[in-house]
Amino acid sequence: MAPLLLTSSPIHSFPATPKLSFRSKPRPIIRAAAGLEVDSFTKKSGYLFQLSAFEAESLLDYSPSRIAAIYRRKPLILLRRLIQISTTFGKWFGIRYIDNLMERSDQMFKVRAAELRKILVELGPAYIKIAQAVSSRPDLIQPSYLDELSLLQDRITPFSTEVALDTIEKELGLQIDELFSEISPEPVAAASLGQVYQARLRRSGQVVAVKVQRPGVQAAISLDILILRFLAGVVKKAGKFNTDLQAVIDEWASSLFREMDYRKEADNGLKFRRLYGGIKDVFVPNINMEHTTRRVLVMEWVEGQKLSEVKDLYLVEVGVYCSFNQLLENGFYHADPHPGNLFRTYDGKLAYIDFGMMGEFKQEFREGFIEACLHLVNRDFDALSKDFVTLGLLPPTAEKEAVTKALTGVFQDAVAKGVQNISFGDLLGNLGTTMYKFKFQIPSYFSLVIRSLAVLEGIAISSDPNYKVLGSTYPWIAKKVLTDSSPQLKSSLQALLYKDGAFRIDRLESLLTESLRARTEKALVKIQREEANSRMVFKEILSFTLTEKGSFVREILIEEFAKGLDALGLATLDSLTSAATTRIPFTGSSVSFMSKEDMINLRTFHRLMFLLAGLESNKKSFEEVNGVGNPNNNQSAYLEESSLLSYQPALVSEILAMLSIIPELPPELQQQLLRLPADLARRLISRASARTIQRIFL
Repeated sequence: MAPLLLTSSPIHSFPATPKLSFRSKPRPIIRAAAGLEVDSFTKKSGYLFQLSAFEAESLLDYSPSRIAAIYRRKPLILLRRLIQISTTFGKWFGIRYIDNLMERSDQMFKVRAAELRKILVELGPAYIKIAQAVSSRPDLIQPSYLDELSLLQDRITPFSTEVALDTIEKELGLQIDELFSEISPEPVAAASLGQVYQARLRRSGQVVAVKVQRPGVQAAISLDILILRFLAGVVKKAGKFNTDLQAVIDEWASSLFREMDYRKEADNGLKFRRLYGGIKDVFVPNINMEHTTRRVLVMEWVEGQKLSEVKDLYLVEVGVYCSFNQLLENGFYHADPHPGNLFRTYDGKLAYIDFGMMGEFKQEFREGFIEACLHLVNRDFDALSKDFVTLGLLPPTAEKEAVTKALTGVFQDAVAKGVQNISFGDLLGNLGTTMYKFKFQIPSYFSLVIRSLAVLEGIAISSDPNYKVLGSTYPWIAKKVLTDSSPQLKSSLQALLYKDGAFRIDRLESLLTESLRARTEKALVKIQREEANSRMVFKEILSFTLTEKGSFVREILIEEFAKGLDALGLATLDSLTSAATTRIPFTGSSVSFMSKEDMINLRTFHRLMFLLAGLESNKKSFEEVNGVGNPNNNQSAYLEESSLLSYQPALVSEILAMLSIIPELPPELQQQLLRLPADLARRLISRASARTIQRIFL
């Protein structure tokens, strides 16, 4: 199998192009005989030209005012490009108008959408990049167009190798034969911003990928962004969008300008390697900073296959875990979500490439994203609408009741299947229609985050049609919520577990169970899809709650155990009193010592015992017999629950067996465990004292 190059853009392969074989005799350096001939793509676009040194220097960073100042001095170039764009789009819109008049818009939709995609490719790199961006923006584009735009490929005819080699020599200040002992005679991949060659460094003998920027691309993109920005202002007014379209253009233009500076891409690559290169089975190629400039980048060559072309579900799981670290741990993430940027190396690792477009996920947005996932899974759609405000999707003045109603309609059926069956693709499709209807605002960072997860799910589906990326991501989210020290996430966990003062044991059970699925080792990927051994469950829960990270959950559990033991004591007293009164003739009915809150606490206590013992089947039968969750339970049912431990030998024996795990814990955790009984006793005494005082004086 021929080696594939990790490139910074979707690959355009050339079957007839010879490639170097580094296992054979080294070949001499070959220069293409095409001379300085301009490539066909640039000929068709008709706007290739060079900026002056001063103009190019002024555009190292994106600045709308500087771009406008440059093209005010080039009116003929600006006019020519405006005519080309207006006639191209004008013809397409004219045909769509005729389709509408002839009432054939629906029949001709696929044809026109495909024509639009071809037009965008012909118009050049800026339109390709912007179209790829808005293909994940349902607030800007009707959902019916999103599928077609998602097929948009960044495939461009390569420019002359002679021009590329001259660029390398000028940028690095050395002759090609001084830099490389061999180099491929033709590019192995080409895209709108540049093309890539395979080479061997003369000094070290290392095989590298050499990316060379397309000549004139900075000038071309600058011109098109100036025009696009003007059109965005017109369209926003005509379409009455809530989203600031010019701000969207500015955001993407800034990232494009950063992508055109290969020195920034190199810095991004080194940072990405430092943060995530140590993750098990993740590979990040090294950047050769010595031979990297603004227009030339040299990086380690890696052989492998696109992840989308191989069936390796384990590497998809690794990708999910790495994405979790990018988005929710460090906030520095890969912002070009394309299947061509994820490779499977021949030694079975997941390789990341293309560091030109990286994103920063701010702490408040990270926490808001986690809260939104929690509220989605737990069907708390009212809280989810508030999360949308936090994430910048909705303005604070939005009508939240209407939004909540719409979100309930969109998500209710999807989440009813359970978190492991929620499809990100389905969520995006359903949510897209609602967003377009309500004209939501979508920050660029959010569309990238969602799209990256959807791409991972799409790759995984080719291996396992039933794979759901949220089902693999949610365990890490659950673990993050249970262990993070952030005050906002602690508050969110508190609100999730308590409603009107009542503890929701089912939600804690769900979080703990899901967090135990957060595994990455190959040997455990299969285990995480099977029912966990109850002994392992108890050991992991106990170990987690005794650590510093589990301190917040430990406090909640101790408090609920104190409430439960207190309620169990009252229920036992009620049971004894009831038994005594039945034996004494002519006595009235006994007075219950238990309040409604005590009854709820007793039920929660029993659920906690079953949770720790891992008795799923017994827990189910317990719920069926005792009517757990039925608000119409009478007092006698609670009295029956008070003696549950006596009539559930399986539960008692299982708990006793679990206690044998304690000697297996590390010494520091055993010490922490020994302190729990005293803490629990203090809380029981405090509750009993408070209740006694309340009943005496109130």
